[in-house]
Parts: sequence; structure tokens; C-alpha cells
Amino acid sequence: MGDVRLVVVAGTTETAAIDGISAAGADPELRVHTPSADLEIVEAGRPAPDSPVPVSPNGCPTPAVVTRAVRELLGPESLPVEFLDAGLGAPTAATVRDVGAAPGGDVRDPEPVPEAATVFERARASAPELAGAGEGDDGSAAELLVAETIPGGTTTALGALTALGERAAVSSSLPANPIERKRRVVAEGLDASGLDPGDAAGEPIEAVRLAGDPVLAAVAGLIVGCADAGIDVTLAGGTQLAAAAALARHAGVDRPLPLATTSLVADDPTADLPALAADLDLTLAAADPGFAEGDHPAMAAYARGEAKEGVGMGGALALAERAGVADAAVRDRIAAVTDRLLAERAPGDGSGDAEPRGSAPSNGGGPR
Repeated sequence: MGDVRLVVVAGTTETAAIDGISAAGADPELRVHTPSADLEIVEAGRPAPDSPVPVSPNGCPTPAVVTRAVRELLGPESLPVEFLDAGLGAPTAATVRDVGAAPGGDVRDPEPVPEAATVFERARASAPELAGAGEGDDGSAAELLVAETIPGGTTTALGALTALGERAAVSSSLPANPIERKRRVVAEGLDASGLDPGDAAGEPIEAVRLAGDPVLAAVAGLIVGCADAGIDVTLAGGTQLAAAAALARHAGVDRPLPLATTSLVADDPTADLPALAADLDLTLAAADPGFAEGDHPAMAAYARGEAKEGVGMGGALALAERAGVADAAVRDRIAAVTDRLLAERAPGDGSGDAEPRGSAPSNGGGPR
């Protein structure tokens, strides 16, 4: 496996507080902590003591558990990580780089991301440093595996795609995708911003500023920065990363862009990701570690589609496959990380029942 660095872009949007939009937590107050805890899990293997463990009331762990499991299997030194703060709404113990983003507003606001241009440009400029360009003996840069964590992000991704005039379909962390509800929310937002579908074609920063979220601005900036510097980049995610790719295409990027996601997203007919990937000339790869074959509650939760993607889940699984790691080993390590996270939290601390196996733990975090 070549030199790869995982970059997780993390932020929040008030869109996540809209009823029925996101499964990322029991309520909006706790939901804002999910991206911060995700970074801590990927970096250190556990959230900070004052962060909720991101596991939904139905027992579905955050996708960060999968990414952490793969890092442990490969060896953390084999998959170094970098984190960009693109509008975090709660402190994190993880080491982050600031790109000048505030938490995103409600997509129904006239201007949910007023600082979109600043975020885009700062992320764009950071790409060579994130890839370690010039650090090695030969001066070569690492491949960047770019991921996201932002509750409510599929709805803001839909907003950006619609503003650009692209295919208006996204996935969901919920087993049943509330796509029509998301489309109504986006229509309300476009009306508030004075946009018709397609009005922002060729103007990606305007699409984010008026209909997106700060994470999209940062990811799109990273893609453009990688293209400018000749750095290999793989988009580790589903429809949100596809939306960021659409923004990069509208910014003039025409190079090949791989999109590494999970089969849970690729096979979701409501998301229509294969068609969107084809529209945007993205090379789509979908990983399936056989969640349905596992006997752990976390596997069952993933298999029923409660957390289809996020925090680089699909990209991490692709790396494990590339390194020859068996699917059974991946599933076993996911179970072990989940059990460890839950066992470390005592009952009554606000982060769950701390029942590692055979239960449906309930706490304040959750997937996208």
C-alpha cells in the first residue's frame, strides 16, 4: 500500500436540527458533539471524557468506529490522519487545523455559509502541506483520502447539487431516506436565497454560500488544491463527497476523481449514486465487508442501513481490502472497538447503557 493520508473535514450545520433530517444523535443539543467525538475516536480510539459516545438509540455506532478499526488493523502509522475544523460546534480533543469556518446556518436561511469563499481558499491552499509535498527524499506527496463528518450534511449536499443544477438525489443515515422532506427543505432554502435550481451553475462558491455547509466548501477547496498541485486524491464518502466533487467540477477540475464508498450507499435506490457519479465522471468503488454476516449488534445496525457512510468509512474499507485484510478481521475489530467504547462509559453518564454486546445501547451521539 502506498503512502496515504486520511483527511477528515468536520463541521456542523443548523440544518441538522430540522426534525426527521438526521440520525446523528438523540436531540439537536447532543448532535452538535458528534463530529468532535468522531475525530477523537479516529485519532485516539475513544472520545474525550466529556464527549458523548456517538452511538444511536438503536445501537448503531458512528462510522468513525469503522475507520478507527481499519487504522488499528493497518497500524496507525500506516494511515496517518489530519483533521480540518470546518465549523465544529463543540470543542474537540483531537488535533485540528482551522480553515476559518463558523458552524453552518440552516439551509433555509438566505445565506447559510457567509464565509464560503474564505473556507474554500484556505482549504485549497492547505492541500500540499496536508499531503506532505516535499517532505520525502524524493519530494513526492502522499495520496489524500478525503472524508467528512457533519450531521445533516446530506440535506445541505442536496442544496448544493440543486443550486448547481446537478442530479438532486442524496443518501441518508436513516434506514428509510426522507428524500422528499429534504427536497422540500431545499426548495424553501433556495426560495429564501433567491435561487432557482441551476442558478449557481459554474459558481460553486455561491452554491455553498447560499445552499450548502462549510464542510462542502472545505472539501471542494481541498479537491481543487490537489488538482492544482498534482496530488492524488480519493473521495472517501457517498453523496456528500459526490456533491463536493460537483462543486470542484464547476470550479474547473476535469481530472479523474475516484469515489470510494460503501455498498450501503451505492445500492440505495433513493440516492442514485451510480448515476450521479456517472454524471460527474467519478470512478465509483463500493466496499462491502459483509456486515450481514456478523453476529454483533453493530453489524446488524449497519446492515439495516442506519449508518451507510461517513468519517471515511468506505475509503477505510477500501484501504483494508487493498492491504489484503480479511472481511472477518474487519468485522471483528469493529465489534471490538464498539465494545471498548461502550464499556469505558459507566451507566448514567449520559453516553449510553454501556452494554457492549447483545443490546441496543442508547446515548447522545450517532451517525450522520
